[in-house]
Amino acid sequence: MTSFLRKRIVSSAIPLVFVVLGVFCLARLTGNPVDLYLPLSATAQQRAEFSAAHGFDDSIPAQLWDYLANAAQLDFGTSLRTGESAGSMVLKAFPVTLQLAGMTMLLAILGALLVGSLAAYRPNSVIDRIAGLLSMTAASIPDFWFAIVGVLVFGVGLGWLPTSGTLGGPEIWVLPIATLLIRPFGVLVQVVRGSMVGALSAPYVKVARSKGADPKRVVFGHALRNSITPVLTVAGDLTVGMVNGAVVVETIFGWPGIGKLMIDSILQRDFAVLQAAVLLTAVTIFALNILVDVCHALIDPRVRQAVPA
Repeated sequence: MTSFLRKRIVSSAIPLVFVVLGVFCLARLTGNPVDLYLPLSATAQQRAEFSAAHGFDDSIPAQLWDYLANAAQLDFGTSLRTGESAGSMVLKAFPVTLQLAGMTMLLAILGALLVGSLAAYRPNSVIDRIAGLLSMTAASIPDFWFAIVGVLVFGVGLGWLPTSGTLGGPEIWVLPIATLLIRPFGVLVQVVRGSMVGALSAPYVKVARSKGADPKRVVFGHALRNSITPVLTVAGDLTVGMVNGAVVVETIFGWPGIGKLMIDSILQRDFAVLQAAVLLTAVTIFALNILVDVCHALIDPRVRQAVPA
């Protein structure tokens, strides 16, 4: 297991380096922050002083070297907008996104396990057909479309739910979670059903049924336990894709999370905050992928045995 974990960490470090380099270079393509933060009447000397104060007068390689050297000491610079530490701003926003994404994925997995198992237990039944229709529809709906419709119908039209902000009771979670939940739930239902259909036709399940085992125990105790590996794989991939959904949800619903912070930083050319936000997001994604792989290795010993020492 140690060798397996070490190899996964090393293999994740390489793309992380490319993410850091990529976001640093792409951020510079948005333009010079001097044009945004100084008035049109600013003199050449004022522009030069602003650039020198923030290191924008250095060459791109020099700026990159300074950024990497400071980042190695966990110093990600200062926000041009607020003057706060970029790292502290990101750490304030990150728990909001983590909480939203965590609750969404937990509900998606639990709901998909239940619906997918019921559909697989009675294939081609009414339940199976309804589950298939709902899952296909859910997996096909774009996040932004569902968010806008939810705001117009349940927020503006009916007035049942708040449309923005994080202040209030449990109702503030309904629309953001529903928006993020719909696609992962639809995809996972299909994955669970497909895995369960194969597991329920396995010899050990047929033997358990022939011995008169309780149907619930057969489905949830035998078949589901052996179908969880592909569900974990897809759930890990969906969690990565949830970053895109978080940007949409937090922007539309005004949630002060990491996605909205990225959008604001891009629009305001706040390089330090943008780079810190992307770096933390990338590290989190790679950590989640490693965690999923470790879970696979614990569930299926063949995974870790395939990794050379």
